[in-house]
Amino acid sequence: MNKRPINIIDSASDILRALQKGVFITTRNGDKVNSMVVEWGTLGNNWGRQVFVCYVRESRYTHEMLEQNPEFTVNIPVAEYDKRIFRVCGGKSGRDMDKVSELGLTLVEGSKVDVPAIKELPLTLECKVIYRQKEDHTLLPEDIQQRFYPAITTRNHDTDQDEHFIYFGEVVDAYVVE
Repeated sequence: MNKRPINIIDSASDILRALQKGVFITTRNGDKVNSMVVEWGTLGNNWGRQVFVCYVRESRYTHEMLEQNPEFTVNIPVAEYDKRIFRVCGGKSGRDMDKVSELGLTLVEGSKVDVPAIKELPLTLECKVIYRQKEDHTLLPEDIQQRFYPAITTRNHDTDQDEHFIYFGEVVDAYVVE
């Protein structure tokens, strides 16, 4: 499969527009590959490097995998795609199922990371985590705490709601799988 290089600055508006609906973060640990949907993230320039920043709840399987292998790919559809990918990757846990097999996704080995791209979601950013931090929800304005962290704020821990880890992934390669 061919990987057509892209300039992420030239593609930034497409990437950020896709992020509003959700993009896919793919991780690998050993022979396990997992992909999840994220809507919280951005592109930026930090410490003189191009980065993709994403937020992953501590309880998510993706967080566990990133702690084992601090590399990920960002996978973005560029045309029509099977909406089941969004439903499964956004609604099921990789702890409970093999999403790649379930969906019949085509994995394409990464160029500079040990995490694959996904042919069906061809715009790909390969990222290496250069910084991560657990967020402190108490530093957020009260209205954001109430809206996004009500169980933590009210100490009602009967839900699986928890804080996010913020991952800054240096973009080490960017391309479209063709």
